[in-house]
Amino acid sequence: MASEETIQTSAVQNLGLQRHINCLTDDNRTTRRRALDSLRKETVDKKLEPSVLQEVFVEILKPVLKSFSDPVEKCRELAIQLVDGFLSAIPDPPETLPYIFPTLVQRLGQKDITESSEELRLMLVETLTRIVDLSGQELAVYLDDIIKILQRTIVDPFPDVKKESCRCAGKVAMKIPQHFHMQSESLVKPLLVTISHQHSKVRVAAIKAIHTCIQYGNNKNVEDVVSHLAQRLFDDSASVRMAVTELSGGWLLDLPDRYSFHHKLIPLLLSSVSDDVPEIADRAMQLWREVGNKYQQENEDELKDKIDFTYSKVAHFPEGEERPNLGCRTLIFRELSKILPACLRELSDWVVNTRVKAASLLYTLLLNSEDYTTMHMEPLLAGLYRACADEEKQVRNKVIKSAELVGCFVEPEIYCQLILPALERQPGANILMVLAAIIRGCRQEHIGTHLRSICDTLALPDVCRAEEPQYQHQLLSCVQAILTVGQQETAPYSLQLFTVLVSTMALCRDSGVVMEQAQNTLQQLADVQALSGVQQLYTSHTQQVLQVLEPSHSHWTTLSPERIIFDTILLQAGPVVGDLLSQIIPIMETNVHPDKDHELRLKFFTLLSKLLINAENTVNASGKFGEFALGVVERMVLVNCVWQAGRTAGAIRTIAVSSLWALLKSGLLSVQQANTVMDDMLTQLVSLLDDDIQSTRLITCRVLNHLLNLCGTTFDPDRLNKVYPELLKRLDDNSDEIRVAVAKTFSTFFTCISDDYDRTLYKAHLEFMFKGLLVHLDDTDERIQDNMLGVLKQAARVHPSLMQQEITAVKHKHRTPKYCDELLQHIQALPTQDS
Repeated sequence: MASEETIQTSAVQNLGLQRHINCLTDDNRTTRRRALDSLRKETVDKKLEPSVLQEVFVEILKPVLKSFSDPVEKCRELAIQLVDGFLSAIPDPPETLPYIFPTLVQRLGQKDITESSEELRLMLVETLTRIVDLSGQELAVYLDDIIKILQRTIVDPFPDVKKESCRCAGKVAMKIPQHFHMQSESLVKPLLVTISHQHSKVRVAAIKAIHTCIQYGNNKNVEDVVSHLAQRLFDDSASVRMAVTELSGGWLLDLPDRYSFHHKLIPLLLSSVSDDVPEIADRAMQLWREVGNKYQQENEDELKDKIDFTYSKVAHFPEGEERPNLGCRTLIFRELSKILPACLRELSDWVVNTRVKAASLLYTLLLNSEDYTTMHMEPLLAGLYRACADEEKQVRNKVIKSAELVGCFVEPEIYCQLILPALERQPGANILMVLAAIIRGCRQEHIGTHLRSICDTLALPDVCRAEEPQYQHQLLSCVQAILTVGQQETAPYSLQLFTVLVSTMALCRDSGVVMEQAQNTLQQLADVQALSGVQQLYTSHTQQVLQVLEPSHSHWTTLSPERIIFDTILLQAGPVVGDLLSQIIPIMETNVHPDKDHELRLKFFTLLSKLLINAENTVNASGKFGEFALGVVERMVLVNCVWQAGRTAGAIRTIAVSSLWALLKSGLLSVQQANTVMDDMLTQLVSLLDDDIQSTRLITCRVLNHLLNLCGTTFDPDRLNKVYPELLKRLDDNSDEIRVAVAKTFSTFFTCISDDYDRTLYKAHLEFMFKGLLVHLDDTDERIQDNMLGVLKQAARVHPSLMQQEITAVKHKHRTPKYCDELLQHIQALPTQDS
């Protein structure tokens, strides 16, 4: 020992370092600082022989380490740099560790921060990292000290210290894994605190440290860190998400106890497959393939049959997707029962990003599980239903893609047994959305035998008669999917699909988008059957739809879906309506009966008027309406023209007489039929001329005009005499429009008086008419005057001499005698027809 001390002393003395060593304890700070500077310049900076430096370092280490606690920051910094420099230069750093570690623990491993300078704490941790790099198994002796230090520095307030500490922890784990295994759990808690630091680089460092520490440490800590790592998948920093991807892929490949944690780690890795950053998604997919290949190699004997007889492609695999390898598919096959429930729960999470990530993961899981999805259909469908009702469009879109995968991999028999009963029990837009997506993903040859059950379910009244726009949109999407996939095989179920489309069009309220979609789908239905157009669909199916509606028609109300569908199909059906009058007219007669609700009668009369206005293309397209015209007038129109109190009753009288006007205008009522009910018609029309509602009076005048024009000279004189007094009253109406209409009616009225008319017998009637008409020749409104002049000219033909007599009697009272003179001239030009 004496000789060794002599050598050491000799080395220090030879280099002239003793004075500097002594100065390290001087009271003057400048002296201490200069001493540390001099020690560095005389040793490390001169690049002496490593063996010499080793000797010197051992000699000066203790006094230099005391400077780590120097009150002057600069002295502490120089001391740390000096030790770090020696450690990098000497050949046997472990020899000095018994002295260095206690000092590091004293400066870094205390409960409270001992080293106040952030930069110096960083230098100390860097020194610790250098010691780990330069040492081997000797570190095991100091593992407790290292752990104690890292537990404090990993949660240090200074971000750079955190990062360096995480890097150091990873190196310790790799350097002495067999010893680190027992202590790794001590670092997990501080690392989990740091993993949520505000600096992304710190978070990346913490994730990498967790990766290494658990990889070489106690694997049971995977349970503790998985939830924290899952949160980092939502990190705004792409580098953080990439670190999580590398961690999950690395553990799935190399973690010793990875088989116990497959169900925890697979979701982490597969969640990155759908990352927004292409580099992360590509890396995750690459790692997943490697995981699958390694699993296949490790279980080659067990998977031998599948390896020998597997096929690289499956029919109808989703376009644009690469089929996962056998190892990946087998892993999901074995772990899906553990992963899927959690994934479906996440689809209902209150955080949008979580639901989006869960929806993306679900797609990847189903893509890997393929036909094994069948085993989980019931919970899967329940989760899809909930997710399709999500308010976030991104979630719905991803879930719809997942549903399409179900259609690709699962037999229709399975999902039809689950979805169709659910749709019957509680129809909903979300169920229809899932069904449409599944059908889109299906193959024509598979779904063909199940088209009947699907179409029958969609055509059920409770399913196809909904008024909510979103529901209607999804219902139409189902029909479109059926037509797109089924093509010509849908022809036998055309009636059911037609029923769905017509019902949707009828109940569509204010959504132009839904109406356009329904019309386009109707055209698609015609196209797949190679029909000439949509009209041919109506020709084929209108009668069958009416047969379905007919049994309940006596119980319809204004809001009954059947009534609304009845309206729509008659307005859209076109010429085929003319062939189905025997079904249509009784339904309408029942629902316009005076005992029915006022609003209901209004709806049916509105429908009748629309059909009558376009009669040649609807009710009379086959020329058969004449057989029903008399019944329409008697049992539908006239019974509703009877006066009743109330505004609604008045509206019904208006629409009823409007229907009669449309009937007459369309020429659907023959003279013989009109004469059959003429007395009843005139009774009601005369009453309506005095109605409170102006529009009713106006339309009644027009009806009388058409009626007079229809019957012409066959009109019975007594009936004429019954009408004209009420017409004269209407010339005093407060509406000029009505007065003009009455004047036109009078013009037609006088054309109905034939040569056989007994002018002597009915002279009193003629005289009364002429006097009443001449009064209005002096009207203040020039339009009325002009119209009355024309009427009187028509009237003069009936009895010229009587007209002349009446004009002469009142001419002197008129303010505008020119009209009287014009009339007299007109009469003189007429042949005598007074007898």
